[in-house]
Amino acid sequence: MTAVFYISAVIAALATLAAITRMNPVHALLYFILSLLAVGLIFFVLGAHFAAALIVIINAGAIMVLFVFIIMMVNQGRHTMEQERKWTHPKMWIAPCVLGAVLLAEIIYLFIESNPGVAGSEVILPKQVGAVMFGQYFLGVELVSMILLVGLIGAHHLAKGSQVVKRTIKKD
Repeated sequence: MTAVFYISAVIAALATLAAITRMNPVHALLYFILSLLAVGLIFFVLGAHFAAALIVIINAGAIMVLFVFIIMMVNQGRHTMEQERKWTHPKMWIAPCVLGAVLLAEIIYLFIESNPGVAGSEVILPKQVGAVMFGQYFLGVELVSMILLVGLIGAHHLAKGSQVVKRTIKKD
């Protein structure tokens, strides 16, 4: 079980490093998704199944897929299409496929083994997470929600401002 933890940690570090160093934003996001999946597997091995599910469902599943769709929908012209054709050689698929295959093998190993938690650890239930978040760390949770609200309002105003600029350009 410890080997699964360390292999997942190495994969998370390598995928994060690859996400930082990639010039193509789609490749960087795909490596980042792979990194989040590895972190989710680390939480699963540690017995925090709820945290693992949250990382996979919310971060890797929803937010990153949204980023991928936004980047793919932005049409950057003919030059970008030619550049992407050069980047889609089969050799570009080797590293993500190897890292993903190792993660898949680890997940299969964990499900075949009868005890998925680390020896001596206890499983953390969602009720316990909620009790801690809205008990001991209530102020921190509320501050994070306020920061997210401010970011949402800022994004709305930025998008609204770009629409106003587009309207004034069209009128001229």
